[in-house]
Amino acid sequence: MQRLTLTPLQPFGALASGIDLSQPLDAASVRAIEDAMDEHAVLVWRGQPLTQDQQIAFARALGPLDMGLRKLRSGPHRFDYAELADISNVKADGEVADRSHAKIVGNVANQLWHSDSSFQHPRAKYSMLSAVVLPSFGGETEFADLRMAYDALPDWRKRQIEHLKAVHYALHSRFMLGDTDYTDEQKKTIPPAVWPLVQVDPRTGRKILFVGVHACEIEGMTLAEGRMLIMDLLEHATQREFVYRHHWQVGDLVMWDNTATVHRGRYYDFGERRELRRATTEEVAA
Repeated sequence: MQRLTLTPLQPFGALASGIDLSQPLDAASVRAIEDAMDEHAVLVWRGQPLTQDQQIAFARALGPLDMGLRKLRSGPHRFDYAELADISNVKADGEVADRSHAKIVGNVANQLWHSDSSFQHPRAKYSMLSAVVLPSFGGETEFADLRMAYDALPDWRKRQIEHLKAVHYALHSRFMLGDTDYTDEQKKTIPPAVWPLVQVDPRTGRKILFVGVHACEIEGMTLAEGRMLIMDLLEHATQREFVYRHHWQVGDLVMWDNTATVHRGRYYDFGERRELRRATTEEVAA
């Protein structure tokens, strides 16, 4: 029988071992992983290189799969599964993309603080990112704990945002970066989603400050005031004391809870090959 072992990281997250993720998960292992995610929000698995089939099977054991921005793209895909997101600077033909390629815009957008698929219903729950090829320098991923962020808000701010809702739009971050070459049909493919700024985790009862770069306005506020509030809250949520920075090794698999964290990639030389592969589950209503 496999037994999950956890070593806490700072300021949050945990190093996980004891379960072979390449093998089918039994019910006890699934429960242990879910319970660990409830507590730690980020789990780091070292030395767990997975094939595409194994990564998909692992993700499916934890919930229905999310397509995210793949809904907007019908072109060539490097992977056997449309549900696997290609977090790389590599084109479908296997060559590293040049600076003008759309893949690079995606890499830049990943450097903004976000939750995967917060722009849709249902939103993403768990993301599972596998490191395949890494650059010689940079490319770390940072995670911020939105539960810790809520707890640290001053009382006046908690009262201010208690009943406010934010509109999340899939292309908001792309527009910010000047990536505007989308058809009207593409712009409407994923309609905006509305989420409360303050949420209660149905499994743990902890309160969450749900912000990120996909949030583009606040219902009932002027556009300018709403966006300033979002920026202030995101700045608060991503202070160093709430952030775990992951330094990748080939064979790492890092999973995180998108309803309780935001994350971002860090700088690397886009001329160097970097390949990571992500599977993501949808949130299932409690």
